[in-house]
Amino acid sequence: MSYILILYYSRHGATFELARQIARGVESIAGIEARLRTVPAVSTVCEASEAAVPATGAPYVTLDDLRDCAGLALGSPTRFGNMAAPMKYFLDGTSALWLAGALVGKPAAVFTSTSSPHGGQEATLLTMLVPLLHHGMLLMGIPYSEGDLLHTRGGGTPYGASHLAGPDNKLPVSDEERRLAQALGKRLAHTALALARAPT
Repeated sequence: MSYILILYYSRHGATFELARQIARGVESIAGIEARLRTVPAVSTVCEASEAAVPATGAPYVTLDDLRDCAGLALGSPTRFGNMAAPMKYFLDGTSALWLAGALVGKPAAVFTSTSSPHGGQEATLLTMLVPLLHHGMLLMGIPYSEGDLLHTRGGGTPYGASHLAGPDNKLPVSDEERRLAQALGKRLAHTALALARAPT
């Protein structure tokens, strides 16, 4: 079965929770499934390495997971208005897929979590889109037909799903944030299925 790859890095669990909500949206659409994957942390210590399988959460992503997906939701917490280093490190290693054009024409969306309302959510979402443009992916956001965009007091932007985790990273995903993340998952799934049915 075709799948949407939901690829995330999460330090305190908030980005992972958004990934779960996007997966719920994907899996509410018949004919496609969600595949949750993460990336290992990186270290400035050259000898440091992660275990082959994470202790908790989703398995680590492989290039095959990315190559074979019908669509991609890419998520990371904010690091100074950009994605976290582990996600950037993984994307920097996707040159073979870029050379092969393996992701050209596939739908993609992004999501993030921050500890403060102005902690760089939109900048992070926009900068995460840049490598996806280089891969030739079809970028998707959340349209204002999703009424929660007009009422959310936490996360949620037209650039992608987001969450306001608070300074201690303990705020739960709000109802609006949850619905917007699920809407993004549904939109990705519908688009991937429509593209698969389109004549070539």
